[in-house]
Amino acid sequence: MEDEPEVRDVITEAVQSDGYAVLFALNGSEALAVSSRHRGPIHLLLTDLVMPGMSGRDLAALLRVTRPDMVVLFMSGYNDSEIQRRDALDPGVALLRKPFTLDELARAVREALDRRTA
Repeated sequence: MEDEPEVRDVITEAVQSDGYAVLFALNGSEALAVSSRHRGPIHLLLTDLVMPGMSGRDLAALLRVTRPDMVVLFMSGYNDSEIQRRDALDPGVALLRKPFTLDELARAVREALDRRTA
């Protein structure tokens, strides 16, 4: 999930063009609803770390209750000190720094999914 519509559209299109199926949500609450309606697996959650309403970290924690095998790739434009102040991440959590290129996005998604199967 990305809270900027234009960025979200580009990311969605890029991930789909790489051959992945995408479930789309506008915010954390909608993501929870989409997940509860989706009967298949969700392999990866790609979400902004800091979002209005519900943080990406809180969203990931709630989704992992019913989808413990799902891996998470956070995105953030904040620097390390701001991330720690706002929403500290556990060591080893996958984080894609904004701004990023579409190649960096593709590589980060693939690496996150590869960690899931390792």
